Amino acid sequence: MIRKKHAESAGSSTGPHHFHMEGWISCAPFERLLNITIVVAGDGRATLTMPYLVDYANGAGLMHGGALVSLADTAVVMAIKSLIPPCSHFATVSLETRFFLPVKKGTVTAKAEVVSREGVVLKGRATVFDEEERTVMEFASVFRIARDPTIRGITFENGISTE
Repeated sequence: MIRKKHAESAGSSTGPHHFHMEGWISCAPFERLLNITIVVAGDGRATLTMPYLVDYANGAGLMHGGALVSLADTAVVMAIKSLIPPCSHFATVSLETRFFLPVKKGTVTAKAEVVSREGVVLKGRATVFDEEERTVMEFASVFRIARDPTIRGITFENGISTE
């Protein structure tokens, strides 16, 4: 049996952390870990890509479904960020995913859009495509803007801090 202490494998501290981001519409640390790239984000739409690396494989050698869901969720997040004020605190409250094809190689692309907004509730959807532009996955999600809408503990490259 293999056992590791999570704190040792995660680094020197398990949080809370203060971290730095390039800008409001930019990848957070987890998204950078997945090598997600924002191709475009604006007007309630976003296109993002992610390579299939062996670190993202499941036991069958296919791209892990959780990695694909993370890409789709992040794509919807960037579409939402293009519509709401910077430093707004919001989160995914529900999601639904349908998988169609496995990913065995290459780069996947998520195309997302905000489909509705009612007060503090936003709904989005994304489709993930493989390199051959075949639909790999469809994703729908609901987000809610928090009561206290300002994110705290982030510094952006332009010097803005949300302390």
